[in-house]
Amino acid sequence: MNFRNSRPNAPLRTVAVILFWVTLLPSQELREFDVPPGSRPHDVAPAPDGTVWYTAQGLGALGSLDPATGKTVQIPLGEGSRPHGVIIGPDGAPWITDGGLNAIVTVDPRTHKVTTFPMPAYIGYTNLNTSAFGGDGQLWFTGQSGIYGSLNISTGDITVHKAPRKRGPYGICATPSGDIYYVSLAGSYLGRVDLATGAVEVIDPPTLSQGARRVWSDSKGNLWISEWKGKRVARYTPSTRTWREWIMPADNAKPYAIYVDEQDIVWLSDFGSNSFVRFDPATETFTSYPLPSKGAAVRQMLGRPGELWGGESGVDKLVVLTTP
Repeated sequence: MNFRNSRPNAPLRTVAVILFWVTLLPSQELREFDVPPGSRPHDVAPAPDGTVWYTAQGLGALGSLDPATGKTVQIPLGEGSRPHGVIIGPDGAPWITDGGLNAIVTVDPRTHKVTTFPMPAYIGYTNLNTSAFGGDGQLWFTGQSGIYGSLNISTGDITVHKAPRKRGPYGICATPSGDIYYVSLAGSYLGRVDLATGAVEVIDPPTLSQGARRVWSDSKGNLWISEWKGKRVARYTPSTRTWREWIMPADNAKPYAIYVDEQDIVWLSDFGSNSFVRFDPATETFTSYPLPSKGAAVRQMLGRPGELWGGESGVDKLVVLTTP
């Protein structure tokens, strides 16, 4: 069925509401790993060497998990730390956006040495959220207080820009070509950053006030967005400047995290149904994988071939789904 958005000149969007509640196939497995009590793991980053890094937001630490043994190690990041995002950089090290320290932090994966890059004093509190490395080699980041910016990891210089519509910048990603996009939760828009000037182009999804929370690129450079308030998953195609949106299957859907795997399958975490949700763009169908623990609250997902990882902030666990 096709529905026309109520906004003037809004593009058509197809609404898919097909849902399968599944029993996992032999090639698939959902497994949880306990982390220290009070960790409240927020973001997770599986590294190529097998280590899974996570931000222990509740304890002000960066954690690492060895999935083979279940052993965890937590590295304190400093007094007042409340780490939010973590990604693996081109140097193989975890890079952290720390809202408590108001700083970008990196940790040497071998020595566990902590290096901190504070935000400029004049900018004040930024409520740092997430980061991604752009094609310019710089680390781009968002702050929900109303900023986005970049860190030159060679010089340590930080540049901060005020975001359009003020509060809200949250999820951020890089496309295969190195372009940087972020989404604003409070501002309900997708932003494309000009890496040369730092200026941002505001791109509005068809649904108003949808609460764009996280964003991820597929292999073709399309941007996939979880719409927290709109109960939708959206796709923006830069080459044609067009949108598509699909309504999430659960009536009480609250799509939070989003990740696109190596097969261009879109994955979301749904707070409403407490599940991982798989969306196949080719068939426009959803498949739901209920999480083992009630109230898991997976706020971010990342993967590596054959694995999808999430931090279960509500129950102090990490979870992995093996994928075909």
